[in-house]
Formats: sequence, C-alpha cells, structure tokens
Amino acid sequence: MSDLVIKGNNILTPGGLQPGVVVVRDGVIFSVTDSVPDGSIAVTDIGDRVLMPGIIDPHVHINEPGRADWEGFATATRAAVAGGITTLVDMPLNASPVTTTVKAFEEKLQAAAAQLHCNCGYWGGIVPGNSHEIEGLVQKGVLGFKAFLTHSGIEEFPNVTAADLEMAMPVIARHQLPLLVHCELTPEIQQPGQDNKRSYRQYMASRPPLWEQAAIALLIHLSELYQCRVHIVHLSAAAAADQILVARQKGVAITAETAQHYLYFNAEEIPDGNTSFKCAPPIRERDNNQQLWEALKNGIIDFVATDHSPAPPELKYLDTGDFTAAWGGIASLQLALPALWTAGRVRGISIPQLAQWLCEGPAILTGLQDRKGKIEEGYDADLVVWDPERSFTVQADGLYHKHKLTPYINETLYGVVEQTYLKGEKVFDEGNFPHANKGENILRQSNV
Repeated sequence: MSDLVIKGNNILTPGGLQPGVVVVRDGVIFSVTDSVPDGSIAVTDIGDRVLMPGIIDPHVHINEPGRADWEGFATATRAAVAGGITTLVDMPLNASPVTTTVKAFEEKLQAAAAQLHCNCGYWGGIVPGNSHEIEGLVQKGVLGFKAFLTHSGIEEFPNVTAADLEMAMPVIARHQLPLLVHCELTPEIQQPGQDNKRSYRQYMASRPPLWEQAAIALLIHLSELYQCRVHIVHLSAAAAADQILVARQKGVAITAETAQHYLYFNAEEIPDGNTSFKCAPPIRERDNNQQLWEALKNGIIDFVATDHSPAPPELKYLDTGDFTAAWGGIASLQLALPALWTAGRVRGISIPQLAQWLCEGPAILTGLQDRKGKIEEGYDADLVVWDPERSFTVQADGLYHKHKLTPYINETLYGVVEQTYLKGEKVFDEGNFPHANKGENILRQSNV
C-alpha cells in the first residue's frame, strides 16, 4: 500500500515537466510512473497544477533562542511551509547566544525541539577567536559555517579578518564543508556619513559594489590557498559575477547566491524614507539587477535564497524613515516562490529553471542533493503543489511570520502555493495546517 499517490499533468521530474504519477511509501518517493498503480485506494489528482520538489531555503534568520520576539521557530517554519519550503537552514547570528560554540548550538537545538513545521538545518558561525570550536560544531552536525567581513549588526557576532579566516578555513576544508561569507569589505578610511538619512540613493551609495568586489577577491585568494569551499551569500553587485566566473575557470571552489529582493525590486522605485526596503548589501539599480538575472541564467549565480531577516517594526524606524538607524533585513520567507516566479515569468524563465534555483542548487550547498531537491525514486517526498497562473496581492493578514512588515505588501504576485507535503504528509493546504510540527532537525550525517 502507498502512503500517497499524486497524479498530474505537470510533474516536475529531472526530465522536465510531464504528465505522471508519483507514488510515495514510507515518506519516500517509491516511483514516478505513467499510470496509477493497481491497488491504490486514494489518488490525489492535481490536474494542471505543478508538482515540484519542496523548496530549500539555506539563508534564514530565525533568532531563537534569545530573540524570539524578532522571529521564532514556530512562526518561521509555519511561514515556510505556507510558501512551499520544506527545508530551511538557520543562520548563526541574531539568536542569543549566537551559534559560535557547541554549547550555544545545543541551546539552539533544544529551542527548536517540537516547534518545527518544516525541516531545519543549521550553520555554525565563525567569529574572531572561536576556531577551536569548529571541530565540536562539526561533530554536533552543522552543515557548514558563516562569517561576516563587515559588521553584522549584532555585537556578539563580530566580523572576521583575513587572519581569522586563515585559522578557520583549513579546519573547515578538512571536513569538506562550505564557508558562507557576507562579502562586503569595509575600507579602513571611513566614508562621509549620510547627510540625508531618509535618502535611499545615499544609503545605496554608502555600500558600493566595490565593497563586494574587494571581499570576493579576498575570498577567492583564500579559497585557492586553503582549498576551502566558499559560498558568497546574497550577491547584489553584478560586477562581481566576472570575478566568480574567472575563479571557477581556474578551479576555485566558489559558489554564489542572490536573493529574491535583488531580482524583484529596483532602486529607482524605492521611495525615500521607506526603510522596509533596507538590507545589506542594498538593492541596486535596474541595470545592475538585470545583470544579476543574466548571471543567474548563465549559471554564474547558483541559486536564490530569501535571507529572511525580520525584526520588530520599531527597529525599522518607519516613523522617521532613517536608513542609517533602521535594521537591515527583509522578511520574505513565505514569498520565496511567488516573488521569484513573478519577476522571472516576464523574462521567459521556465519552471525547471525555477526549481534549479529554489530546490536543486540549495540541496547541493547543504549536502542534501542525494535525498532532497528532486522528484525521483528514492528521494524524500517533500513536495509542493502550486498554480503558476493564479495571482494574489500580498497582505499582512496572509503572512505567517511573526512581524508582517515587508516591502512586498500590496504587490501582486503570481504563483499560489496550494499544498505542501513533508515526507508525503500534507502539512499545508490552502491556508490550513492539517499536520503540525512534522519538521525535524537536519544534522550532518544524520538520517533525516
């Protein structure tokens, strides 16, 4: 007997979109066939809707323990499954304590217990002076490590220098794990302050593309020196794409992601004083963002991740519109699929391309490519059913993350997530959550 049988006209397999039947047994895809197998009692027919692998978002700030008033596991993972995300990876900062020690990681796992609506993995953090914690964090099951080359915004998570990375990278490389880096290298001579604190143009100019390019050049050098896998998070400066391409051609193990907001929004359309758009690096001009699309389509950028980074509304300083004081982060976890699809469909992006950027690419970074990110025999039955032709207008009361502030409010997006399955069990169904807390911790070398 099968746990689940889904029949549809648009099943996304490694061979592309095609009619088919997906049979699930014991939470795993048993077969992908042309017809319903004999003895199937109940068959879910999704018609022309798309069946896609569950989305993997490897860049999410959950902030628990310690700052669950910003975002907690229960609210973040509920928003995730409502957006078709079946696996996410939590960033090591914003929680208190930050995930830079074994003890802090144990506290993080305890906080997550029994609160997960989707699967959750974890990145460890690299900060000055914690290289002795790397081995222990690896043994506890982190999927890799994250570092900042500029101030993170969290005092407990200071940025590293090249000297810090030279201590950490050989250890990380020995375990063949990725080092994720926020690549902005701040010059020693500080730039003049922003005289019009409400000006988005001035905020954008205060974090120029050159900061990203300088940081990426350093990481390419160190990656080559220590044979350590490096992953550039939330790339916003399209000018850096050539550096990444050249490095890869030389055999450097470097990958990159960008975020939905860099592909959806353009600086020309951001009003002064609207700090809901503040993020770091900043959303740049239309021409730059079009070049990001080209780098993504050409495979220089590997995939797209939300960098979901919410904060209490008062920290966004919407009343004053002060870009210099506002917390830098965009909340968008639930909108990962529709935001990217809406921006991509007008550029001729296909659904298989979308799945490459939301499912397969992130699975490779996180080491889950042998069991997640594809609809194929033997893979976990983490699935999403969505309608690419349906649209909706983003409203606060339809969002499940803790604080509803997001620049996507009132945007009309295409791509409505209708059902989400976790190991063949329906965890989201058109606004309902029929089976709660079915997510599990994903630890390196575990069997999740």
